[in-house]
Amino acid sequence: MKVSRLLLALLASSLLAAMPAYSDEVSVAVAANFTAPLKLIAAEFEKDSGHKVVASFGSTGKFYAQIKNGAPFEILLSADDETPAKLIKENTAVAGSQFTYAVGKLVLWSAKPGLVDGAGAVLKKGSFEHLSLADPKLAPYGAAGVETLKALGVYERVQPKLVTAENITQAFQFISSGNAELGFIALSQVLKDGKIEGSSWLVPANLYSPIRQDAVILDKGKGQPAVDALMKFLKGDKAKAIIKSFGYELS
Repeated sequence: MKVSRLLLALLASSLLAAMPAYSDEVSVAVAANFTAPLKLIAAEFEKDSGHKVVASFGSTGKFYAQIKNGAPFEILLSADDETPAKLIKENTAVAGSQFTYAVGKLVLWSAKPGLVDGAGAVLKKGSFEHLSLADPKLAPYGAAGVETLKALGVYERVQPKLVTAENITQAFQFISSGNAELGFIALSQVLKDGKIEGSSWLVPANLYSPIRQDAVILDKGKGQPAVDALMKFLKGDKAKAIIKSFGYELS
């Protein structure tokens, strides 16, 4: 009987040792363009750590306003590097926690095969009724789209045809549904197994400012082990492999 009890005690202790010391939830505000990668990263992180990721997806500009109004986010995965820096300066985020987790790529995309050519000449031809992009005041990819149009010298001509979406997810929906024939979105939204359906033009990086997407720990996440664990995981090989598979560059 004593031996059996000893074996049970040893088994119980070994099981406890194999489990995380505790599990917790991490509340993350995620730029809409990073929706698909984050879902895969979260699944891997949860398997490895036992912690749970509670993610909200949307525009960086709106998240900034929500964070300033006390939203209970612990990490921001921004679509730019300016918002995290601003939050640190305003003492709303943790100094020293900011880093670039991905560098985004802009693509001009249409759900219709053959509409968008490989050089983006469709923008100069103007043979379309509607072009969608995310609100350039709130979304860096929308701002990059406007920069591209201006760099090509077609902004004034195309402006009446612009359909402004609340965020990049809505911009994609406008294009994929046909409500807009084409539009500027993130490469990550349409790259599947190395291929893009429809037609597209990968916008040259010299036509828009670099889209450096930074992560930062917010005040509500300061000192939380689960938060620190996720930030560390984002810098690791598993997360990096997922990020690269969606067409992002790593800094």
